[in-house]
Amino acid sequence: MPGSTDVRSIMTAQVVTLSPDQTIHEGADLLAEHRFGAAPVVDEAGVYLGLLRDEDLILSESTLHMPTMYSLLGAELVIPSSMKRWERELHKVAASTVGEVMQVDAPTVAPDASIETLATLMHDREATHVAVVDGDGKVVGIVARGDLVRHLAATD
Repeated sequence: MPGSTDVRSIMTAQVVTLSPDQTIHEGADLLAEHRFGAAPVVDEAGVYLGLLRDEDLILSESTLHMPTMYSLLGAELVIPSSMKRWERELHKVAASTVGEVMQVDAPTVAPDASIETLATLMHDREATHVAVVDGDGKVVGIVARGDLVRHLAATD
């Protein structure tokens, strides 16, 4: 991987974004219409708030993972991590807006970050999409795993 290549050179700059107030149905329509796997969610000023991923929408149609429980001497013990997962899933199933189901802790990267930094971020965070934001937090692009793979294939 050339060290001088930056994220700007492989990102999609014409980004279609969503508002947190849009309905889940509108978010699903946008992803389906454009054949996107994810879209950034921004406020009125274009500042990044989170990422709506197709997997966030799929959850609304899936079976929830019930918390793991053990019965011990007549008491019910719940594994805390499984309870947290169940609560997150339940919240998303009951949601009606993009802001309620979007991933708020989705990774971001600066446009001048290296491809190596991007690849490491995507690998470490198991991210399929990364929003590219400027110093003011405004979305200036997005990178999907496919964009990174096409870049890697072209540099061989």
